[in-house]
Amino acid sequence: MTTVRLDTNDVASLDTGALIVGVHSSPDGPRPAPGAESVDDALDGKLVSALTATGVKGKAGEITKIPTFGALSAPLLVAVGLGDAPDGDYDLETLRRAAGAAVRSLAGTERAALALPAATAEQAGAVALGGLLGAYAFTRYRTSGQEPAPVAELTVHSAAEGAQAALDRATVLADSVTLVRDLVNTPPSDLWPARFAEIAQEVAGSAGLAVEVLDEKALREGGYGGIVAVGQGSANPPRLVRLSYTHPEAAKTLAFVGKGITFDSGGLSLKPTTSMDWMKSDMGGAGAVLGAMLGIARLGLRVNAVGYLCLAENMPSGTAQRPSDVFTSYSGKTVEVVDTDAEGRLVLIDGIARAAEDDPDLIVDVATLTGAQIVALGWRTAGVMANDDALREEIVEIARAQGEGAWGMPLPEELRKGLDSAVADIANLQPERWGSMLAAGIFLREFVPEGVRWAHIDMAGPAFNKGEPHGYTPKGGTGAITRTLIGVAERHAS
Repeated sequence: MTTVRLDTNDVASLDTGALIVGVHSSPDGPRPAPGAESVDDALDGKLVSALTATGVKGKAGEITKIPTFGALSAPLLVAVGLGDAPDGDYDLETLRRAAGAAVRSLAGTERAALALPAATAEQAGAVALGGLLGAYAFTRYRTSGQEPAPVAELTVHSAAEGAQAALDRATVLADSVTLVRDLVNTPPSDLWPARFAEIAQEVAGSAGLAVEVLDEKALREGGYGGIVAVGQGSANPPRLVRLSYTHPEAAKTLAFVGKGITFDSGGLSLKPTTSMDWMKSDMGGAGAVLGAMLGIARLGLRVNAVGYLCLAENMPSGTAQRPSDVFTSYSGKTVEVVDTDAEGRLVLIDGIARAAEDDPDLIVDVATLTGAQIVALGWRTAGVMANDDALREEIVEIARAQGEGAWGMPLPEELRKGLDSAVADIANLQPERWGSMLAAGIFLREFVPEGVRWAHIDMAGPAFNKGEPHGYTPKGGTGAITRTLIGVAERHAS
């Protein structure tokens, strides 16, 4: 695990393996960003000419490495592009991404120092968080020596008041996201529902969270028809995990509900191979809830929070649910299963109905729910829906402040008719493809009790990066929306 510390000494004298500075683009060529002043002095004012000679443009995310030949204590200078210089304060996400890209490029270097703009505590925290997230690597299944180790120790240079507290918060956030990334990257052979529940219990024990686990018998007897139906086709039975955090001065109670399909084959409505090979990530919502609960507890936020992990493995077998089956959900409503690959919403409705019994001020569910989210918004932007327009925009605002892509989406009433069933209270899928991300949100809304504020985050794309690493985001599990949920808790705690 990468560690981070604060340093206020002269940047040029920092004892580290690599020193990272920021570079802006300008019509006249690259310009060093704040934090690089003493580096320029140590190079006798030749930093700009050195950058220009190496072809540096300063565009965002650009990485250039320059040997220092003893002019600095660090043997290697790393210049990371920040784009155009801002007119006012630095955008925190620009700093996070730059720090992440630079640290990620230094795999194999044991120690690195970040001398990026950090005039405020918020900027110092952004630099630290980006660096920590950029240092992530999932190496559990790699044999020794296959790839260089990530940076083990980071130093953030800042003299800002409150910088240490900001670094402490960044460490908590990074640890929470790392937990989720590790879970998403773990193969389903090593992460089935019962094992996920065990990990949640271990996390709860370390963070002082109360935890309750319902096994398949308790789920059946408790009337959790959706979770039971989805999990009945697998040799690995389902689980429902309830985590709770309480603060003696809390005035608000939040409930988070996460979809935790540890592997999604599609069930009898089998997915094509190209849609199945990354379905180990279909538990990303439950992972985000677990990570957020860990972060909320470690930050000691003045809020009460409960988290529900709705865990099942969706597999085809002689015991699997069939298209046209009908089950009774925890809420008492009956559901016709039109498509067994629309299973995530079936576990979520039980979690949402159960969460409502905690009398929360707000329920937020998070899920890798629909391929339609990727079609509509791409791989990096989650869709946010809610039964309250102001709440929807609040969640979007919080997500963006955390550096997570999100976009508010409507719940058009005309789509509700497509979920009508001839035999049950509601069908789990509309017959048409169009608007299916929104129809899924409408389906979930049907199970939210009257008067309860509720938001739904569909992050099917953002939860798993199938492309190349970028900024502080690695290939594979991203830990998406974990920081957003913590941000929601911070907003309500304040």
